[in-house]
Amino acid sequence: MYDRMQTYTNEDLNKIHHASMDILENTGIAFKESESVEIFKKNGFRIDGSIVFFREKDISRALETTPSRFRVTARNPKRNVHIGENDWVFVSTYGAPFICSITGEKRAATMEDYDNICKLVQTSKFVDMNGFKHVQPSDVPSQTAYLDMLFSNMTLCDKPYMGSSDSRQAARDCIEMAAILFGGKERLEEMPVMVSLINSLSPLQYSEEMAGSIIEMARCHQPLVIANMIMAGVSGPIRLPGLLALMNAEILAGLTLAQLVGPGTPIIYGTTSCPTNMRTITPCVGSPETTMIASAASQLARYYKLPCRSGGSLTDSLVPDGQAMAEGSLVLATSVRNGAHFILHACGMIGAYIGTNLEKWLMDEELCGIIRRMLTPVEITEDNIDVEAIKAVGIGGTYLMQPETLKHCRTEFFLNELFSKLDHNTWSREGSKRVEVYAADLLLKRLSAYEKPDIDPAVEADLARFVTQRRNKGKPY
Repeated sequence: MYDRMQTYTNEDLNKIHHASMDILENTGIAFKESESVEIFKKNGFRIDGSIVFFREKDISRALETTPSRFRVTARNPKRNVHIGENDWVFVSTYGAPFICSITGEKRAATMEDYDNICKLVQTSKFVDMNGFKHVQPSDVPSQTAYLDMLFSNMTLCDKPYMGSSDSRQAARDCIEMAAILFGGKERLEEMPVMVSLINSLSPLQYSEEMAGSIIEMARCHQPLVIANMIMAGVSGPIRLPGLLALMNAEILAGLTLAQLVGPGTPIIYGTTSCPTNMRTITPCVGSPETTMIASAASQLARYYKLPCRSGGSLTDSLVPDGQAMAEGSLVLATSVRNGAHFILHACGMIGAYIGTNLEKWLMDEELCGIIRRMLTPVEITEDNIDVEAIKAVGIGGTYLMQPETLKHCRTEFFLNELFSKLDHNTWSREGSKRVEVYAADLLLKRLSAYEKPDIDPAVEADLARFVTQRRNKGKPY
């Protein structure tokens, strides 16, 4: 396959690997969680306080037990997904504190906003998984907000979902709620049902919350995205080769902890590392270097035979304008075409993670569908070529009423729901609507047409009771 983006040679990847091994063996990684340090110590790792040092054979042993592909089970079995090798998923946005309007205003997000995004995921033809922390709701207590978000994930959508790694307690509660939903903790150890996001603390650290969440999730063999967001020139080297070596070292260290706790735990290798705007010291996620890092990360993941997480429709724009769609399209398409398997922030992200815009969510969703269509293989057979039909129409004829045209005219091409294909006169007659305005109309229709998927009332009641009791001063379920 030919692609003008840089394909790293095996020698290039070996150099990055060996640089990462040097960092891991001689500088080490600080784990700010005491049990994680004890786990490393019991397994023969060299320890200095909270700093853990890794030998290459430790990394190799961990990679041997990490699968290259795995299934995530949904409460609706028809929605199950596979991640890795030739299978990949689109996942909604994550972590924004604000909801942004199409004209640039922002407001604090609420649980209603969160629930609306769950409803969009449920009704989407192209988004495969429900995420977590679509927005950070401001109208519920921050310490227990993850409980409300998980409850919405589980009841408003029957697709696979993401768990919470906000704290070790949040990870434990994720396991308890999943056990209620799927029929017991023993079943969880046999099948992945959620994917949780772990972010290292660059450079070369894992916080108490992240290390603790790795331990809790790996004990039940629940998949983890081990990722980082290194800002080149601030939390990592300004030149990309050095950034890649640091990025790689951090990810492999977290992966190793997960395999020590739960061998076989699925790990997704991930990053949303990006350059820094050196004038303002803020991230530039819509930059060309972000796509270059995403491409390199996918190639490193393949080097280790791991699934890869990358960014989706990332942009620095604060409104769903041409900049937003240009930047988002480049990052999203690059991630998919270069082999990423878990495309987070596929829909709705705006302003370098500061906000979610629901009109852009729908625009990005359509872009996801377009990219899926672009990558659909064309089957070359004599029947599909149909030379006899070409000869029958002949020179100067028309295919408009040809039988194959009539047979396939409604299914052969991608049918846009949002992006306009109208001629100018029709577009003017229908109000001359820009795409973001039309998306606002479509958003209201989508949400009003939403139907909650079936769920066992007893299970829903048990989940609600658990949330209430955990929120009520952490009383045991």
